Amino acid sequence: MQQQRDSLVDDVRQIGDEFEFTDDDFHRICGLIQSRAGIRLGHNKRAMVYSRLGRRLRKLNIASFKEYLDCMESGTGEEFAAFINALTTNLTYFYRETHHFSVLRSFLESGGLPRGATIWSAGCSTGEEAYSIAMVLATVRGLRPQNGQVVASDIDTSVLEHAERGVYTEERVKNVPPADLKRFFLGGMGDNAGFVKVRPELRQLITFRQINLHGTSWAVRVPVKVIFCRNVMIYFDAPSRRRILERFAAQLDPGGLLFLGHAENIADFGGVFRSLGQTAYMRTDCDA
Repeated sequence: MQQQRDSLVDDVRQIGDEFEFTDDDFHRICGLIQSRAGIRLGHNKRAMVYSRLGRRLRKLNIASFKEYLDCMESGTGEEFAAFINALTTNLTYFYRETHHFSVLRSFLESGGLPRGATIWSAGCSTGEEAYSIAMVLATVRGLRPQNGQVVASDIDTSVLEHAERGVYTEERVKNVPPADLKRFFLGGMGDNAGFVKVRPELRQLITFRQINLHGTSWAVRVPVKVIFCRNVMIYFDAPSRRRILERFAAQLDPGGLLFLGHAENIADFGGVFRSLGQTAYMRTDCDA
């Protein structure tokens, strides 16, 4: 164990030789990402920050983090998007937390989604969650956008581009049931062998857009009946989580559903949401 710790220290020290990276730089980065995106970085993320932002410094031929941060803050905002993209963690797969999709299907089958209502995938990453939602929606309600649509959002523009393309390796769709795979995906041939692409009929049910949950406005059409926001708020501090939950409560109609990640809970959020078990919640008619 001590050897592993010594090795990690050596790795970080070797990494740190390429660019000047001071405590002030790290604290400045933490302040920026928290104030602009609500993401909280602990001291244990220092090596990760160095590694991910170091790629930007190499690409821009900048020798120090201070110079990089100065350039970013005085620029047009394009580099700040790259900064956010670099520090955003994206891990997802199709039908992740399968019990959530069972709850969603029952909700749809019971008539819980009015015509034209919205299901919001907040923090959709590379799109697997949004397409999983759309497959359930299409199975229950058909492939007609007027019967309900999915808004899929993320702060990271690079993962949104991936999601909009809707192209995945066959390995990435291994959790998709064979019937859904046949109905909703096209298999690649020739140079595209080993890949699948979401069919246009499913893709039309989803609108992708960049939304910062920490921002002042959310471009999501109402009424919203379902919100998926899974494994996103674990990166936020407690005040930010509460603000977002309050806004989710205001966005959702009573009787609407909220799905969180398995490491997230809203036990201290009063009576606004009623637990359905396994991090699925229903919006009540109580005020926050």
